[in-house]
Amino acid sequence: MAGARVSGTATAAYPALTGRGASRLRDGPWRLVVVGAGGWLGLATLELLHGLFGERFAERVVSFGSGARTLCLRGGVTVEQQPLSALAHLAPSPTLVLHLAFLTQEKAKAMAEADYVSVNREISGAVLAALDGLGAEGVFLPSSGAVYMVDQPEAQPSMRLYGRLKLEDEAAFAEWSERRHARAVIARVFNLSGPYINKQSSYALACFIADALAGRPIEIRATRPVLRSYVAISELMSVVFGALTDGEEGLVLFDTAGDDVLEMDDIAAAVSKALGVPHSARRSALTEAEPDRYTGDGAAYRRLRDLLEVRPAVFLRQVEETSRFMAMQPESEANCIP
Repeated sequence: MAGARVSGTATAAYPALTGRGASRLRDGPWRLVVVGAGGWLGLATLELLHGLFGERFAERVVSFGSGARTLCLRGGVTVEQQPLSALAHLAPSPTLVLHLAFLTQEKAKAMAEADYVSVNREISGAVLAALDGLGAEGVFLPSSGAVYMVDQPEAQPSMRLYGRLKLEDEAAFAEWSERRHARAVIARVFNLSGPYINKQSSYALACFIADALAGRPIEIRATRPVLRSYVAISELMSVVFGALTDGEEGLVLFDTAGDDVLEMDDIAAAVSKALGVPHSARRSALTEAEPDRYTGDGAAYRRLRDLLEVRPAVFLRQVEETSRFMAMQPESEANCIP
């Protein structure tokens, strides 16, 4: 399969897919098309799929992104990524599409609004236009908790814009699934954990791990209570693949949320425990009482997770898996281009 060359060997110690979806995917007929393979979620998912398929990975998975490049995973695994323009030329076959390509909120801050909107619509339009021709039977779209902030004037303009475009994508791919009697799985993502985390300075969990790895006190700069709830990418994708392969059609939509809602102090303590270092944290004075809560409503997600027999990843394990990646593979080396 052109563009799917892979080399290297995965390690069993890495996170793995679990539950009904993992076995159905391994034994099923589907080709996996990963669009946006070079991002955090894309790279982590490629590693999970390599762990599931082993030597058959190159036969089952095709990667696409903004341009042709070599993606580097742990264990010496390399995967060839094709440019998005090649997606429309893929031969038809029973296919599950992971549409992970989207310019982030950080890009929304840095770009002119018209350019940001245009690029994201162009990416999503290219994926939508290709689905029928390549034989797509299901599609996964990671949306965002930002969709709940579109009408909140206190939210950052970049967050409102990001959320608005995510809502557009949700509607477009849900409409495709209804029209084609196919499956669309949409996860409104709040807080993720796991290997290949990028833009590490943007995430509290990564910042705390970086402090602990460097032997520094963990720095908590928030001046109000901050509440978060984390889901491991391995757990999320196990749920996603379970829903994509269940033989049903139509839309599955849920928020991501872990079993525990954690304040920054709790997260810092868990990082210290996971890394086996004395807990030392410095916190700015709390000057605001209203908490910053970005956690999602996890009821539907947890019901689906249980139905699909996906093994939950407790938060301490999530920290261990994330920190193992950060300690062994610095952010600058998480991807490579020949």
